[in-house]
Amino acid sequence: MAETVVITGASKGIGLATAERLAAQGAQVIGLARSEPRGFPGVFVPVDLGDEGASAAVLADLAGRHAVEGVVNNLGLNILEPLGNIDLDHFRRVVDLNLRTTIQVTQAFLPGMRARRYGRIVNLSSRGALGREKRSSYGAAKAGIIGMTRTWALELATQGITANVVSPGPTATEMFVRNNLTGEAAEKNRQRFLADVPMGRFGEPEEIAHAIAFFLSREASFVTGQVLHVCGGSSVGPAPL
Repeated sequence: MAETVVITGASKGIGLATAERLAAQGAQVIGLARSEPRGFPGVFVPVDLGDEGASAAVLADLAGRHAVEGVVNNLGLNILEPLGNIDLDHFRRVVDLNLRTTIQVTQAFLPGMRARRYGRIVNLSSRGALGREKRSSYGAAKAGIIGMTRTWALELATQGITANVVSPGPTATEMFVRNNLTGEAAEKNRQRFLADVPMGRFGEPEEIAHAIAFFLSREASFVTGQVLHVCGGSSVGPAPL
C-alpha cells in the first residue's frame, strides 16, 4: 500500500469510504474537499478545488511537507442536460472539475514520485463514459479521464509509477441520489438504472474503495493503464473486450 495518499472529494461518498479503508490498512490519508466531515481518518485540508489558484497554493504546501506516494482523483461533477439544451458554462465547469483538477493534483505530486521512483495514480471514471442519456458533458469528461490515464501509464511506465482507472457503475452516493433518485421521477429512474445492472442493486461506496485500494497497493506493481469497471455487470454489454 502506498504509505501517504491524497484523495480529492474526500468528504463523502467514495472519497470518504476510500479514506476510511486506507487508514484502516495503515496509510496516512490526506483528504481534500470544501468541507471537512466529522471524524475524518487522517489529515483533512479544506479547499475549493474549483478555484485553480487556491488549489495551487494548497497543493504546493502539501507537496513540500509530505512524501505523497499515491493520488486518488475522485472529485467529480455531473450536470444532466440533453443535447440541444447543454449550457456551455455548465460544460466548461464539468470538464474543469473532472479533468483540470485531475491534472493539477497529479502534477503537484509527480516530481516527488519521480524522485522516489515510486507512485500510484488512481483516477475515477464512470459507467457514464460508455454513454447514457443527458450526460454529454459528464460522459466526455469521464471518457477523457480514461484516455488521459492510459497516456500517463505509457509516459510513466519506466519510472516505477502506475496509473489506472476505477470506473464505478450506479453507486449509492449523494451525487448519484441527487441527480437521479429525487423528485417525481425517482422511482422510475431507480427502476431504469437497476434494469441495466445484472446484479439488480446499486453499488456501495465501500465496494468502489476496495478496487481503488487494489490499484494503490505495492502488489499491483505490474498493472498500469487499466480500467476496472466496478458496476455490478452494467458495463458488460456496452464495453468492448
